[in-house]
Amino acid sequence: MQGKSGMPTETVKYPWWPYALFVRREAALGQQAEHRGGVTLVGYELLRFGLKQAWACLFGGAMVALLIATWAWYPRGAALARYDFLVVASVMIQLLLIACRMETYDEAKVILMFHVVGTIMEIFKTHMGSWVYPEASLLRIGSVPLFTGFMYASIGSYIARAWRLFDFHFTHHPPLWATLVLSVAIYVNFFTHHYMADVRWLIFAIIALCFGRTWVHFRIWRQHRRMPLLVGFLLVALFIWFAENIGTITNAWLYPNQKHGWSMVSLAKLGSWYMLMIISYVMVSLINPPKGAARLLT
Repeated sequence: MQGKSGMPTETVKYPWWPYALFVRREAALGQQAEHRGGVTLVGYELLRFGLKQAWACLFGGAMVALLIATWAWYPRGAALARYDFLVVASVMIQLLLIACRMETYDEAKVILMFHVVGTIMEIFKTHMGSWVYPEASLLRIGSVPLFTGFMYASIGSYIARAWRLFDFHFTHHPPLWATLVLSVAIYVNFFTHHYMADVRWLIFAIIALCFGRTWVHFRIWRQHRRMPLLVGFLLVALFIWFAENIGTITNAWLYPNQKHGWSMVSLAKLGSWYMLMIISYVMVSLINPPKGAARLLT
């Protein structure tokens, strides 16, 4: 739903007063840009796009900020280990977002689902030596600190929030049963490739087959724009790869080749994050079924 200014009426769902004030100020800025037109209008839409992206990244951005802040300033030898502090802080951020109505209960459900799915994979991967968590902590399962589940959950949180903020619609979207089967196959391959052939290239081919014709239509301001959904997956996977580099720089986790000194995370990991994006997207689509874009094209 949109108001007269073309702004989504998020204030109805999110009556937290600082956010409501921001929406009103931003709407006034949009009216001024529309009146001036030209470059000003283009600049405003770019600004609006960046603001929406930042708002969608709220939980993930907070997690990355915590990694950096605790790496730089958390006192060594503190009674509460750094990893345990990250767990407590992550829970508090989650509760704060819900209390301030900056996050819906559906988005919280996605975070919970991803926490479980991510933690299970973390337990297996650390057991296989794919990466390690070098610091001590109490709040962990095996060798996996519990804050790691929130790192996975931040991906699902971003997709769920972006889905609402950009009013996603789709053309030529595959049926949900097909995407669900694909996501299960991806998840299973994360485990089985340690014991048998890695079939990720076959999975990539199936991803292209399923989503090759799919376009996502997203609304920055008044009209919907579009891009191939596969390109959208790649862009988000690239940002996750950047965040992973920050995670390893801050010593939150380390790959085997980083134990004796930091080096950039391999670009090959982009493939893994791309596949994880598919799982994330499908999990969110189970809560927010994809809408067709027929009415946007008429």
